Order: sequence, then structure tokens, then C-alpha cells
Amino acid sequence: MELGGALTAFLGTCVFCLILVSAWKTRRKTGKLPPGPTPLPFIGNLLQVKIDEPFRSFLAVSDQYGPVFTVYLGPRRVVVLCGHEAVKEALVDQGEDFSGRGELASLDRNFKGFGVAMANGERWKQLRRFSLMTLRNFGMGKRSIEERIQEEAQYLLEAFRKTEGLPFDPTFFLSRTVSNVISSVVFGTRFDYEDKTFLALLRMMNESFMEMSTPWAQLYDMYSCVMQYLPGRHNRIYNIIEELKGFVAEKVEANQETLDPDNPRDFIDCFLIQMEKEKGNPSSEFNVTNLVLTTLNLFFAGTETVSSTLRYGFLFLMKHPEVEEKVHQEIDQVIGRNRIPAVTDRMSMPYTDAVIHEIQRLTDIVPLGVPHTVIRDTEFRGYFLPKGTNVFPLLGSVLRDPRHFSSPEEFNPGHFLDEGGRFKKNEAFVPFSSGKRVCLGEALARMELFLYLTTVLQSFSLKPLLPPKDIDASPRMSGFGNIPPTYQLCLIPR
Repeated sequence: MELGGALTAFLGTCVFCLILVSAWKTRRKTGKLPPGPTPLPFIGNLLQVKIDEPFRSFLAVSDQYGPVFTVYLGPRRVVVLCGHEAVKEALVDQGEDFSGRGELASLDRNFKGFGVAMANGERWKQLRRFSLMTLRNFGMGKRSIEERIQEEAQYLLEAFRKTEGLPFDPTFFLSRTVSNVISSVVFGTRFDYEDKTFLALLRMMNESFMEMSTPWAQLYDMYSCVMQYLPGRHNRIYNIIEELKGFVAEKVEANQETLDPDNPRDFIDCFLIQMEKEKGNPSSEFNVTNLVLTTLNLFFAGTETVSSTLRYGFLFLMKHPEVEEKVHQEIDQVIGRNRIPAVTDRMSMPYTDAVIHEIQRLTDIVPLGVPHTVIRDTEFRGYFLPKGTNVFPLLGSVLRDPRHFSSPEEFNPGHFLDEGGRFKKNEAFVPFSSGKRVCLGEALARMELFLYLTTVLQSFSLKPLLPPKDIDASPRMSGFGNIPPTYQLCLIPR
């Protein structure tokens, strides 16, 4: 009995010591994390972070704990960065440390770390380098892609004229035209506006962007380990993206059957050719999975972000008719009524350029930013972030930083104009993010926004169905993205 008691006491002491050592190692590894509200078991900081308005919740926590703080989204620990200085320090000044893609559970079960947007490490580097090179070869930022946008803008005008000044919802008019530009690059062709498959794809992308911003999606990102096994609305995103993947996979198969290595028609062909070149390379990331998912990344991002920004843009201009009138005047002075707008016109149109920047700033299409992760143990502002720590760089907090924008909550093109009316850059303008994960399609998006807006306003005036003061431009939903409200307008020929 005495021996048994001694053994029990010895084992108890050993277990106690192991617990102490484990706790010490964890503390040593964790170091001094940024401050934050005390989390509760399992629910974390759900009392402080509301799943139906996470961005505003984070700003409220920042008011108490500063621009760099730690929150627990359920059991998931996240470091949040607020304001221009903190985000720039991380993504630009320490860009390599913060270059990892963080967890986004609502998408991870579809992508599983494949595709350029969700990849990490060497896979991400290979796919990003190839994607940038291929997009440039297909004219991204050059005259050839400009001509494609101009052509699509004319199709859009034709569709707008058919509305005959009657009220209509612009959502799918804009998504069709914008999507056709990126479709011509990744699939080598544009879709007819009435193509049923095309319209179904656009509806799926529109719905998935909304679903990613619902409280259900926020809950799934916190508790995916449990919720992935449960039925419910949180499964819609997975099912929609699987359908989109199936469409892209069919396109890849069709290209494989008709591939001419000497005459690549689109992004898919270029990727297939690279796959063949690297067939014997065991470390190559050029495979069908990465092809399908990278193409889907480009197709989705190239459709939803720009079309949503244009929808917001029309709303802001209807709410501020004096701004629309000034844009009309500048278009008439610089371009006239007969010539098709060109990208080179932007240099002579500082007010219109400022208006587009302000539309993007207030649209704030992805307010939380896409999650990052630190790829190594990282010292940041006197804190220690262990390797793998998830980081939310709140792009919305940068775009509304009062130290860089005099009236951050108001629509004011003057944020991007100097005293002489010349366009001025603002370093806190980061709708495309910044650093090593900056948006691949930034040059294309900037072209599209300028050409579409000037082309439409050259031919039409926007007429709201409500008095301007009654127009509500608040997001229909705010989570991962800021979803534009549904509305109708009339287009009156000028």
C-alpha cells in the first residue's frame, strides 16, 4: 500500500511537472501576443465580435485595445490590424513575414490550399509568377485588353438602350459585361448576354459572394471542425463553388482535346502547355487541380469585385447628382460625345479619376481583407506572433482612416484632389490590398472601372426612383464582403 501510494504520488508529481513544462513552453512559444478582450471557453470573443457586423465590431475593439489586437473567433485566435500604419507595416515593411494565406474555412474545403488565391509556400510562388506573366502576355494593362473592354462596353450600351428609360436592376447587366472581359482571357471567348449557362454562372457567383458574407459563413469560419458535419445554410457556399469548379473543369477538358501548343488561345492553354513542359519535375505545381482552381480564382474575382463596385458607383452618383454633373462636363470637355473613351483620357480627367477612387474607397468591397498568416515566428510592434498566426488586415479601416481622409464616412472626391483640382494619390488607398498578396487583377480592374463609367456616363444620365437624399447606399450585408443593396434606376439618353 505504501509503495502504491508513493508510486501514485510520484506519478502525480511527474504529471504536474509535465503540465508546468508544457505551459512554460506554450508561454515561451506564444510570447507576448497583442492585447485583446478576455476570451471565454469555446465561444472566444463572440460577446465582443458580432457575426452579423464583424467589421464594426473590430473597430470597437480597436478603440479599446489599439490598432493591433488579438481576438478569439470561437476557438480560433486572430491578430487584427487597424489603420493605415499598422497594415502597411505588416503587409509592406514586413511583407515576407506576413505573406502567407490565412484560414478561410468556408472556402478551404473547396480549395484545400490549391489555386493561386488560397495557396501558400512554393505552390503560391509558382502559381502567382505564372499567372502574372500570362495575364501580361494576354494584354493585362496593355492596349489589347483595353480594346476588349471598349468592345464589351459597347455591348453594354446596346443592352442599356433596350431598357428605353424604364426602371431596371443593373446587377446582371454589369456582371455580364465585366465577366466577359475576364472570360476572354481565361476561356478565350466571350458569352452572349442571353446564354443560359453564362447567366447561371453569374447567379452562382453573385450568390456565393453573398453567402460568404452571411453570419452563417462567419460561424462556419469559427467552428468548421463541427459545422462541416452538420446540415444547414453554411453548406450553400460549398455546393455553389463545386458547381463552378465543374464548369471550369469541363472547359479544361475541352481545351485539352483541341490544344495547339504553338497557338495558345487563353490562360487555360498556357497552363496546359506549362504542365507538359514540367511533366518530369516532381516539385512542379502545374497540375489539373491547380489549373481548375486558379482559373476559377481569376474568373470569380474578375467578375464580382468590379461589377459590385460599379453597382455602388451608380448609387453614389445618384445620391450626389452634383458629382455626376461634373463628371458629365469633364467627359464632354475631354472626350466629347462621339469618340469612344480610352485609358489615356484618364490623365486629362482628374475629377473623374478622383470620383472613381472615392467610389472604390467607400465601396470597400472586402472590408476585413482576405486573411493572412505569418510564415515564421514574427516580431511585430513589440509583440510576438508565432508561425501560423492568422492575421486580419482590415482594409476597410485603412480606407476610412481619419488621418488620411478628412471626411472618411462621406462621399467626397476631394479626398483625391489637390487645391488646384489636380488628381493626388493617397497612400491609404488600398482597395486591392498591398504587399506581396496585392490583387493580381489590379491593372485590369482600374481599366474597367474607368472605361465602363466614362462610356456609360458619356451616353446616359442616371435617374433614381427616389429623391437623392432618400437613397441608402449602405451595404445589404457586411461580412467578408460589402454586398451592394438591390435597387433600380432609369437611364436617360443624353
